Amino acid sequence: MTDARVSPRERLVLTAIIELYIATGEPVASQAVAQMFADREGLSSATVRNVMATLGETGLLEQPHTSAGRVPTAAAFRYYVEQITQAGRMGVGTYPAGAMAQGAAALGPALLSEARREQIEDSFAGVASSHEYLERTSHVLALISSGLGVALASSTAGQVLEHIHFSRLSTGRVLAVLVTEAGAVQDRVLALDRELTHLELETAARYLNENFRGWPIDRIRAEVARRVEVEREAYRQMLASVEELCKKGALAGGESNPAIFVDGMANLISAEHDRERLRQMLVALEAKQRLVELLTAYVDGRQQEVRVVVGLDESSPAMQDLVLIGAPARLGGANVGTVAVIAPTRIQYQEMIQAVRYIARMSERLLEAPVE
Repeated sequence: MTDARVSPRERLVLTAIIELYIATGEPVASQAVAQMFADREGLSSATVRNVMATLGETGLLEQPHTSAGRVPTAAAFRYYVEQITQAGRMGVGTYPAGAMAQGAAALGPALLSEARREQIEDSFAGVASSHEYLERTSHVLALISSGLGVALASSTAGQVLEHIHFSRLSTGRVLAVLVTEAGAVQDRVLALDRELTHLELETAARYLNENFRGWPIDRIRAEVARRVEVEREAYRQMLASVEELCKKGALAGGESNPAIFVDGMANLISAEHDRERLRQMLVALEAKQRLVELLTAYVDGRQQEVRVVVGLDESSPAMQDLVLIGAPARLGGANVGTVAVIAPTRIQYQEMIQAVRYIARMSERLLEAPVE
């Protein structure tokens, strides 16, 4: 949908309908829109009805029942998001002439309110690792969006090893802390098939750091496997420990399942009243691999902008009334992961776009490279 197909008057009425629908969740009647423009010349009740009829013909509005008002379609929400993102590129608080309806229910300020920023900052207090950051992100986004908060850890593909450290947590469990050359810190708990002593863990870390610092992480695992075969007799015990740690994911790369954090499923359950559609939607969303595919497909880790996708029916018909708002979290040029909200299309778009952007940019501040 382009500006050329929507006149300034149609844009004004459409924006008012979208904002009223977001605020109330009910089909919007022409009388409600006309009341908002009672003192505006050229926007009588008859004019509003004619404009709404035109918007219906162009596929931007639909009428659920004959006697009901109109509701925005996915195409209308996409157009609305275009207006918001264009306004963001033009400058905070600046909108194309006539783009925002006077008197419509506000989507929220162009910037996050001070109270919202403080809430987010307080929620991330004490976070120091990528795992904590992503886990906390899913919870915070679910809390403030009334939707699903999702955070996906990046794979290590294309990242370069700075150093790795192993700590024994308990029987059969080891914490691996991997630092990339860009300063990203990734930690994961490894479940081992055999016990490794503190000395074995130190020796394995020293071997990896001395031999592979500066190597792309996805190449290290292949090289370790090759050396195990060639040098097994000479370094049998030490290489066996390294091999065990690598096999269990210490250097997990792009082909391994990345960590994903999901919070707020109850929000979607309370928002959907059609039991069959709810069941289908939950089946689609509970498959974490589907969420990984969604975020990977729609959010480019090489970009810094927030991506908004209205209507996820291409992925699954059950997700047609959902919107994804996501952005990559970066540190020193490297991708730490993806943070996103998945919610009904009635989400408060402008505030959520700003919240996702704000949280994504916090990664640079929270995950500073450790001082040697």
